[in-house]
Amino acid sequence: MDALRGTVTPVQRRLLKQLLQDAELAEAQKKELEEMTGEIMQPHAAPIQRLVQVPGIRLRTAEDIIAEIGPEAKPFPRAAQLSSWVGACPGREESAEQNHSARCAKGNMSLRRALCEAAQGAVNTKNSRFQQKFKRLLPRLGYAKAIWAIVRHLCVVVREILHQGADYIEHGGQTTLGAIRRRAQRLNRELRVPVSP
Repeated sequence: MDALRGTVTPVQRRLLKQLLQDAELAEAQKKELEEMTGEIMQPHAAPIQRLVQVPGIRLRTAEDIIAEIGPEAKPFPRAAQLSSWVGACPGREESAEQNHSARCAKGNMSLRRALCEAAQGAVNTKNSRFQQKFKRLLPRLGYAKAIWAIVRHLCVVVREILHQGADYIEHGGQTTLGAIRRRAQRLNRELRVPVSP
């Protein structure tokens, strides 16, 4: 409230005017860069449309993925190679059969950041397979490791979509007959266990 009641000197007005001009220039340059990116990515519209179907991946993330690994992911014959290049697979620092560190490798930082943001969005998408997997892993691994598991799963999905030209089909909300049977068997086992008083 004191700042709103205060007076602005002519020098401060000039400085504020310069700051506003800087902000307008930055916004104009951002729009220009977005238009250039759209023009450059125009030949890769089909892979981008397939990637955008994946929960958590939006237009900018899809463009980042295409820019880093190509529209067909040709440099990566297997999904494990892509996840290793991204740095989404756990490390193995072993000596005398004891694992001293399972820390992830550094990998490609820009793609790693984009996929991490996509994983955060994917686990918040209701009834998605990513959300179900995250909820299953969360109690055992903790939040950070469960997110990295989702990032690795995203690497596998992205590589398959680009390499095979496949569309993403969500199976998250559906329950299979085998899953229903397994749940019924587990409930039967629990019912047979005598309850102690």
